[in-house]
This record gives sequence, structure tokens and C-alpha cells, in this order.
Amino acid sequence: MDRREFLRLGGVACAAAASPLVIPRSVAAEGAPRHPARHWEAIDGGRVRCMLCPRMCTLASRERGYCGVRKAEDGHLYTLVHSRPCSVRNDPIEKKPLFHYHPGTDSFSLATAGCNLGCLFCQNWRISQFRPEEVESIHLPPDQVVSQALSAGSRSIACTYSEPIAFYEYTYDIAAESRRRGIGTVMISNGFINRRPMEQLLDVLDAVKIDLKAFRDTFYRELCDAELRPVLDTLRLIRSRGVWLEIVVLLVPTRNDDEGEIRAMARWILQELGPDVPLHFTRFHPTYRLTNLPSTPVRTLERSRQIALDVGLHYVYAGNVPGHPGEDTFCHGCGHHLISRDGFVIRFNRIRDGRCPACSVQIPGRWSR
Repeated sequence: MDRREFLRLGGVACAAAASPLVIPRSVAAEGAPRHPARHWEAIDGGRVRCMLCPRMCTLASRERGYCGVRKAEDGHLYTLVHSRPCSVRNDPIEKKPLFHYHPGTDSFSLATAGCNLGCLFCQNWRISQFRPEEVESIHLPPDQVVSQALSAGSRSIACTYSEPIAFYEYTYDIAAESRRRGIGTVMISNGFINRRPMEQLLDVLDAVKIDLKAFRDTFYRELCDAELRPVLDTLRLIRSRGVWLEIVVLLVPTRNDDEGEIRAMARWILQELGPDVPLHFTRFHPTYRLTNLPSTPVRTLERSRQIALDVGLHYVYAGNVPGHPGEDTFCHGCGHHLISRDGFVIRFNRIRDGRCPACSVQIPGRWSR
């Protein structure tokens, strides 16, 4: 089976809607050779230190970092997943979710194995928590990614599903090639990355969606094996650089849905990022290693959304509840109903030249003509 057939199959929906397609063994090609990694330094004894994310993994020869995809060999660091996607499909941009970035368009989406977090509730754990040799992949270099996206009529390319920080070099090279050929690149990320690598990515990215897991460091440590502070630093950096930013918070019952925490989070976003950054509260469903909790009650999403609106944020959404009015976009100036959504489907979009047709106020975002 050739690459064209692989990509056609990549668009078929899975049984689990939240998970991307993991390509069957009969479709996958042999793995590509290792690729030089960026953002590392040589240290004593032939070891290397990865400088990509706050873990700063120190590795002896043949050891891998926490992410499972960056490997030290003979005093150098390599990535094992460059040009090796294990999931490829054309998605609605609303699935990311990015609601203020060219709504109603498709985003050519891909992922490799690996992640630098260990979230107990990961929706895509079958690829994010596996090593590259444990999932099937094909060889698809950046120039071919862009060509396939253009052929598919996609408005953008999305590095998503697992964690683009883990496949940093691939993400960067795709975004650079995309920009050269006139198509946007978006990154769907946990934001757990050091400043310098993120600065370089922002030179070539058009939009970023950050999964803000919670607003308590204890949640990050206990459920994600990470820290909150670097993620907040990343959010500030993205906003300061003018790259389009949206935030998603998966509300996990009893773990990060306290009203006081939601209010503190919304106030921080207002003060540090401004009122126009869209904030999505999405519904948790039991998965991976966190199956002892129920799905998030819809009333919890509604309450959290109202808290954030009351704090002063202009665009707050309720997600993973198709058909809920909290999916829709309303003008922050006059309240006019601008975009109606039903899941990933746009019912109507009344924004004209980036403005509300009723009061002419500028609507923050990136809007297609």
C-alpha cells in the first residue's frame, strides 16, 4: 500500500472519537533513520543534557530522555521520530479546538510517538505514552507533509494528538516549510518547554493551543508528573510574540474543578494575557489510568464558563458537549450571535472582515475571507 492510500485511511474516524488513528502494521513503512536533535549540550564523560524542556534530561550514550524519542549516542543527541508520523488525517480546525483561527477550515493533522508529560488522563495515550518502535509509522518528510496538505485543500497543518514538543525538530521543519509555501502551521501542546526552543518555534508558527491542565502545581505533579510554572511562562511568551493563542482546560471532577481555582485561573489569564484569549473548558471522560472518576457534569462546565465570563474574559467556551450553546461565539461588544457550532460543524459564521456585522467591533482572531 502506497502513501496515498495510507493518507486516505488516515482520514477514517476511529471507534474512539478523541483518539487519532494508529496505523495498522500492514500499512506502515519501515522507520526512518535518526535525525540530529536541537537544543542540547555536551557534558562530562561523553554524556549530553537535553535543553528542550524543563526536565533537562542528562543522558549517557544509548539512553533516552523522559519522552522516549530523544536518544544520546556517542556524545550527540538525536530524535528518533523526525519524518515518522504514526497518525495522519485531515481534521476540522474546531477539533483542536481552535475557534478563532479560520473557523470552518480543515487542518492537515499529524503526530509521532512520544510525550514529555505523563498525564494519567491522557486521551491519546496509545501513541503519546509509547516509544516509536512500539507504534506503526511511515516516512513523511516536511516537504511532503506540506504538499499533501495543499493537495487536500487544508488551510493549515496541525502538529497535534501526542506532543509536538517531543517531535520538536519535525514540528519546526514542517512549520518553516509551510510558511515558505504559504500555508499556516498550528501547534497543539502542553506548553512544557524551555524559553529558547519555544522562541524559535514562534518564529514559524501561526497559532498555538495550550492545554492548561490545572492552576495548581500539586495537580501537575501528581497527575502529570510535571510543573505548572513553565507552562505559565510559555503562555506569557506566546502572547507577547503576537502568535494566535487559545487555551483549553480539561475539567476533571474533584481534581481541578474547584470554583476558587477556576476564578484564580481566569483572573491570571485576564491580568497576564488579556481578555481576548479564548478559553475552552472541556468535558473529561474516564480514560487511561484515571477511570475511577465520572465524566464531567455539564453543569460544571457551565459554572466554570460563567465564572470566567464574570471575571472579564471575552470568549469562554464549553467543549465536548456537541450542540451546547457554550460552543458558540458572541460579540464581546454587543452580544451579537456571530458563530453557531454543533460539535465540529459550523452552522453559520457572521463575522465579516474580522468584525461584528452589528456593531463593527474587531473580533480577536485569524479569520478567513
